[in-house]
Amino acid sequence: MAPAEQDALALREQLFHERVRECIICTLLFASLYILCHFIITHFKQHTDFAAEHDDEDAAVNRIALGLCTFTLAVALGAVLLLPFSIISNEVLLSFPHNYYIQWLNGSLVHGLWNLVFLFSNLSLVFLMPFAYFFTESEGFAGSKKVGGGVPPCLTPVPGSPLTLLPQGIMARVYETSVVLLLLTLLVLGMVWVASAIVGNDVASRQSLYDLWEYYLPYLYSCISLFGVLLLLLCTPFGLSTMFAVTGKLLVKPRLLEDLDEQLSCTRLEEAAVSRRISSELRQRASPWQRNLGYPLAMLGLLALTGISVLIVCFHVLELLLDDAAMPRGIQQDASLGQVSFSIFGSFGAALQVVLILYLMVSSVVGFYNSPLFTRLLPERQDTPLTKIIGNCVSLLVLSSALPVFSRTLGITRFDLLGDFGRFNWLGNFYIVFLYNMGFAVLTTLCLVKRVSWAVQAELIHAFGLHKLPLPVPRSRRLTKPC
Repeated sequence: MAPAEQDALALREQLFHERVRECIICTLLFASLYILCHFIITHFKQHTDFAAEHDDEDAAVNRIALGLCTFTLAVALGAVLLLPFSIISNEVLLSFPHNYYIQWLNGSLVHGLWNLVFLFSNLSLVFLMPFAYFFTESEGFAGSKKVGGGVPPCLTPVPGSPLTLLPQGIMARVYETSVVLLLLTLLVLGMVWVASAIVGNDVASRQSLYDLWEYYLPYLYSCISLFGVLLLLLCTPFGLSTMFAVTGKLLVKPRLLEDLDEQLSCTRLEEAAVSRRISSELRQRASPWQRNLGYPLAMLGLLALTGISVLIVCFHVLELLLDDAAMPRGIQQDASLGQVSFSIFGSFGAALQVVLILYLMVSSVVGFYNSPLFTRLLPERQDTPLTKIIGNCVSLLVLSSALPVFSRTLGITRFDLLGDFGRFNWLGNFYIVFLYNMGFAVLTTLCLVKRVSWAVQAELIHAFGLHKLPLPVPRSRRLTKPC
């Protein structure tokens, strides 16, 4: 064999081993996320007793739907960790460029993870979650029995196919769900076709509409991502405000100029107000470190992370006005990791970016579940029905899949969007990106000032005893004679 052929064979063998290694790593990562999400859903799902014989079919349907929900939640968690994992991988390769034990961590692996998350997000939002919902609500076509019954003759599976292994009652539900999902898909694709034809009214746009994989799904996911980014914009400031309020309830606040013993003795004498003074008893059981250090550190941490986020967004707004390179963009080829840090502060700045991304994600989830529109979706321990679990999985997937675009649009990180995440058309619109950054800065600042100023005002009023003063009675009320 010629040397040139040996070199080509060695190169193909190396590429094969790298591809197998990437598949094994991706499988292990997703399996770990799937197991974790399985325990999470098991912790919240409602316990249902399927002891009766005629409920075996419902139990099987629930297990299938829960499996789909676990898969979707694992994809959502992977989307949350996608950008932090990429930033950390770049810094590790930058710090140890020639380390043998981290050669598996490369741009090809990171780019493949981005593509898998994008693919599974589309699959879960467009097919799996609608199928799970319709599957749990289906009962089979008319004329088929719920238990032990058959399916219409025109829908009978081919003998020897894998579908014949399922019970006929479940097969009837599968066929009904498939038909309903097909009709829903045609309806959604028709709406997307009309919307895209109205937006781009030219021959090239109408011809590209016939390409399902290259145009339909990315365009549909672009609309979903835009909705998710707007939802993050609305939920994050509300979640920050809620976290400041919850921190004061969970942790013990030090009262300014407060004599704890005197207040406790007064509380014991006021039996009628015991139910309203439970928090003061909590301060009695708390240690001095928790009482005087826990709440200030927690509040300062929230203030610091929120203030840094607002400052970064304000600086990014100035960059958008001065430099076109500040616009979010995507990279279709493999990312070259380990070349340069994505922060001017090096590893410390990259770690801060990871903390801010996770902090904003937690804030958006808190704001989502505390908003008036979605508060009913809040899961309860061992008492969450299956339909609510499906709704939670869809909502979390929409929020998490928009997190990379959200972070890059606000300038929280300089890591460019990889794969199909950078193909969204609205990312190139300067006015949308600029107004989005301004909206985040304004809303977050207003919530921060409102929450902090009210908290400080309440503490000062309580510290100086002004809350005990009698309220002034208006003159009109004093002049009114009793009947």
